[in-house]
Amino acid sequence: MTDWAGWATGAGTLVLAGATFAAVRASSRSARVAERTLLVGLRPVLTTARAADLAEEVQFADGRVFEVGGGRALVQQDNGVTYLAIPLRNVGAGIAQLRGYRLDPEVAQVVAEDPLGPARHRRGDTAPDPSTFAEQQRDLYVASGDAGFWQSALRDPATDLYRAMTDAIRTNGRITIDLLYGDHEGGQPTITRFVLLPSEQHRWRCDVTRHWSLKSMDSRG
Repeated sequence: MTDWAGWATGAGTLVLAGATFAAVRASSRSARVAERTLLVGLRPVLTTARAADLAEEVQFADGRVFEVGGGRALVQQDNGVTYLAIPLRNVGAGIAQLRGYRLDPEVAQVVAEDPLGPARHRRGDTAPDPSTFAEQQRDLYVASGDAGFWQSALRDPATDLYRAMTDAIRTNGRITIDLLYGDHEGGQPTITRFVLLPSEQHRWRCDVTRHWSLKSMDSRG
């Protein structure tokens, strides 16, 4: 004889399990959407400041102060020091905290022979390794929807980087600067690539060419 009571109990259990599974999936999906929405609200995105943005006064450790703005980068050598600065605008929703940078100067002849560079300015190239970045000497922040700046100075003429930068500036070459930054809580690490090219009257044009979102500060995205 068919055990209708047992069959009904089993069917009810199956239906309940299915409903529970669907509810858990929906809850998990809702949690992921909520988390993503929260992260979007904290995510910074840096680009070059607009020409109409007010100029920033950038002070270096030796007391030198330069005015940076108009969408142009600062590239200047004075008394054996190479001063670099980029005017920035944060077009993201969260505060940007700059954490590190990576410099790659190239002389004009190399740029002329390979305008795109060795797979460093092409769509689809991989993010640079964060472990190769130099750490910022002081905290630099750019508020959401506001302008700010990045700065660095090269002071040791004995280093390969100093000599390469000097050659790039002397020959009107190209300077690639990768900035590593994240939100104010240390999350959502991002790398933005800026390319500096000389223009009229010894001024340097600054353009953004790539953005990379990383999984963590110590791994590639």
